Amino acid sequence: MNLDELVNDVSAALVAIDASRQCFRTFHPGVGPYGEPQLVKLIAAHLNQLAKYHGAVRTKRCPDLLIPNEWAVEFKITRPFGDNGKEAENWSVNLLHPYPGNVSTVGDCCKLAKYEGPERRGVVIIGYEHTPPKIDLTPLIESFEAVAKHVLGFALSPRVATRHDSLVHPVHQSLRVFAWELMA
Repeated sequence: MNLDELVNDVSAALVAIDASRQCFRTFHPGVGPYGEPQLVKLIAAHLNQLAKYHGAVRTKRCPDLLIPNEWAVEFKITRPFGDNGKEAENWSVNLLHPYPGNVSTVGDCCKLAKYEGPERRGVVIIGYEHTPPKIDLTPLIESFEAVAKHVLGFALSPRVATRHDSLVHPVHQSLRVFAWELMA
């Protein structure tokens, strides 16, 4: 399975979760407010309903999502705005903090580089924007790529990305999914 196919399946899972209009805790309905562990579990459940995954997708601590003999995937969520519509503090730190052992996407690259399984290693960022964006995620994504490649020396595949508009949440209106394979 290539990265494009995986990203399309993850995106479809997120759109389905959004369409269910379920609320996470006391937040507005939609996929946008979910926390990473809860969202990854829902993604895994959706993927396991697809015949090609044979019900084998698992959630773990590292990697966040394991598709045996296919992919070991780490996920991060980025949302410039909270459920209340106010700009979130430190919302970009989860991607860029360039130190091993950290919970950032760069830290996830460090974890995946040490992963010893036979699976390909992937990093997926799930982002939410307004339609049109009040804060465009593109500069943050390009900054992550620059830090990962040019500061820490990781070899990343070309970026794979999808976009889905018209989500049900009043703030998290547009879904963007970005992914890279961490090359050995």
